Amino acid sequence: MKIRPTASAIPRHRFPAEPWRLVETEPSPHDLGLTETLFAIGNGYIGMRANPAEGRDAHTHGTYVNGFHETWQIEHAEEAVAFAKTGQTLVNVPDAKLLKLYVDDEPLLLDAADLDHYERVLDFRSGVSHRELLWRTPGGKRLHIRSERLVSLEHRHLAVMHMELTLLDDSAPIVISSQLLNRQDGEDEYHVRAAALGEGTDPRRARKFDRRVLVPRLDRHDDADDPAGGQATLGYRCKNSGMTISCAYRHVVESACDYTVTTEVGDDLAKSDFSFDAHADETIRITKYVAYHTSRGVPPEELADRCTRTIDRARRAGRAQIYAQQRTWLDSFWSNSDVEVVGDPAAQQAIRWNLYQLAQASARTHEQGIGAKAVTAGGYDGHYFWDTEVYVLPFLAYTNPEAARKLLRFRYHMLDAARARASELSQVGALYPWRTINGEEASAYYAAGTAQYHINAAIVYALEKYLNATGDVEFLADEGAEMLVETARLYEDLGFYATNGARHFHIHGVTGPDEYTTVVNDNLYTNVMARFTMRYAARSLAFLKEWNPDAYAAIARRTGVSDAEIASWHRACDAMFLPYDDELGIHPQDAGFLERERWDFSVTPSEKYPLLLHFHPLVIYRHQVLKQADVVLAMFLRGEHFDVDQKRRNFDYYDPITTGDSSLSACVQSIVAADVGYDDLALDYFHQSLYLDLADTHGNTADGVHIANAGGVWAGLVYGFAGLIDTGDHLEFRPRLPDTWTSMSFGLQRHDSSIRVTVDREGATIEHVSGFPVPIRTSDGHDVLVDADTPLRVT
Repeated sequence: MKIRPTASAIPRHRFPAEPWRLVETEPSPHDLGLTETLFAIGNGYIGMRANPAEGRDAHTHGTYVNGFHETWQIEHAEEAVAFAKTGQTLVNVPDAKLLKLYVDDEPLLLDAADLDHYERVLDFRSGVSHRELLWRTPGGKRLHIRSERLVSLEHRHLAVMHMELTLLDDSAPIVISSQLLNRQDGEDEYHVRAAALGEGTDPRRARKFDRRVLVPRLDRHDDADDPAGGQATLGYRCKNSGMTISCAYRHVVESACDYTVTTEVGDDLAKSDFSFDAHADETIRITKYVAYHTSRGVPPEELADRCTRTIDRARRAGRAQIYAQQRTWLDSFWSNSDVEVVGDPAAQQAIRWNLYQLAQASARTHEQGIGAKAVTAGGYDGHYFWDTEVYVLPFLAYTNPEAARKLLRFRYHMLDAARARASELSQVGALYPWRTINGEEASAYYAAGTAQYHINAAIVYALEKYLNATGDVEFLADEGAEMLVETARLYEDLGFYATNGARHFHIHGVTGPDEYTTVVNDNLYTNVMARFTMRYAARSLAFLKEWNPDAYAAIARRTGVSDAEIASWHRACDAMFLPYDDELGIHPQDAGFLERERWDFSVTPSEKYPLLLHFHPLVIYRHQVLKQADVVLAMFLRGEHFDVDQKRRNFDYYDPITTGDSSLSACVQSIVAADVGYDDLALDYFHQSLYLDLADTHGNTADGVHIANAGGVWAGLVYGFAGLIDTGDHLEFRPRLPDTWTSMSFGLQRHDSSIRVTVDREGATIEHVSGFPVPIRTSDGHDVLVDADTPLRVT
């Protein structure tokens, strides 16, 4: 796989390595998209890109609300039965970040400003992003500016902006123009820049609309007599999807200077202009409380009332209390989720940045999904993919089980749509979409989209991880079992039996996770994961039947599942065909994979990656070349079915033909490399994953954080270097710490208990922190209950 520059590509004079902060010491107009993403803030519901408060210079101005989307008709050049019909795109909601600044009527424009000092910080412990400037204005006056931004991890609908201004040596008129701007449909400086940049042909980028999306339904100015300008509210309805939104702001001003305020509210802009007679050494403080509320159809007027209540509560609490709540929330998060590495300060910072992205993506989803870019940008149109279940949910299962449960309930709510999609494709059961927001398949390209039948198995894998970590059998009884029945039912119906010397169960016409090899027969990953799904469904139903017969009877009534059908799943699993080549001693990725020509990497220059942007799909499909390695992923997720020699031979074959064009590739290559004893390569691939966004190694971090890769970073640490195995009955650890690290420690939650694992170069120590004793299997096969009195050492 291609090894890209990682930590060495980060200019440390601009971005010093600090353990708990991401710091930028000087601005640059050349990587605005990158820094807008790296310093973005969110809470899983609201997301705000790190655009400057003054609003001018930006790669992509962006504010997003999870799941708030517009729909559009997918137009196919040639229609066919059951092609995806409804496109879905995350909407860029009205931007409340704007606090434009003028001194002597001269605007602060960052790219042209004379700055004596600049620092921007994303603080992982406080949850506040701040920027400090010392600006020498065009008139020669010096102004200290501190601006802060917070999206509340405690209060789902709340964001807070704060600005402090101090003239150091003179008086001047200062104007702060606080705005709420509909950038989705309005005309401003960004739209000119976006047109100049062009959209190109990159399918990973967000769709741009050529029509109005947000239809104005409300503009309101309340409490106009308030000396801080009262409250401004805008409300909209999406033209096609019918989703509604209201957003509002209100200010608190602290200043000894005289000032006036004027507020204007229109269809696409609410603006409050504060004019101060500012004097030297007198600090002006202005706090902007912002609320967003959305719905699938509740009138904006009602949502506006909710905004008012959110802001009123925030104003009563005050900024200091909101900041304290943010810190408390993060104290708990880090207590459960931190991974401490000794011996590599740069890696420590990068690890915590990735973990912080997971916090911001999952804190307040409230049974929404987590999109491929979370709420940091509109990349991939804000769609939810299977990546969340495989890469993000395991992290949550062991650190924040309630958040994991909400993600599974999100998939449960989509079950009826998945049933309908299966029926459209002439199958029984349920077929979850490859990419979606509202539950409908949104991929217009079926070969790399709908054909990925493995999505069902990803959801079942996530359910298994959650149940192993929590023991939440009530969720299994209430929702999980129904998903298991319908996903297993789909696979048994999808496959067929054939006799070629032996009776085998085959699954044809599918695409695995590797999008460079499509619509194939007997994709190994799909078959392995389909077998897992059917077996896990059968085993779970057998447990449910014994543990809670009434719950089992209810599932049988709802789904019609019978003992005969469950027996058919067992037969399919027993007969499942898994491709294997005796001569090479490897598992071919699919039945015909080894018949293809190998890609000639020696004549493929670096500027031709990713291949998907430079070669017609048919050119790629006819070669042995991988975006990510399906067989390697199968060995990670279902490692118990491959012995070490098989894993090593498979890895040796597929690693050289894997481009790593997928952001999901490096973390898995790292984990399996560690498993088969390739320690140096494991660390190399871990660095590829760790710095993927921070060093922009894929060149598209401007389109948003690769949130599944952030989960992959945690997986690389815990499954890769600590060697975690969770069988459901006990935990195992097979530690293999990188030689350049002194130690690594992290926490895990299991069945309402918690443990602390410390890995060093000789092994690992497992200590009990709280709850019941935790069963751990030692390297010699003995099971030990670890409690407060019996820490365990494994090697």
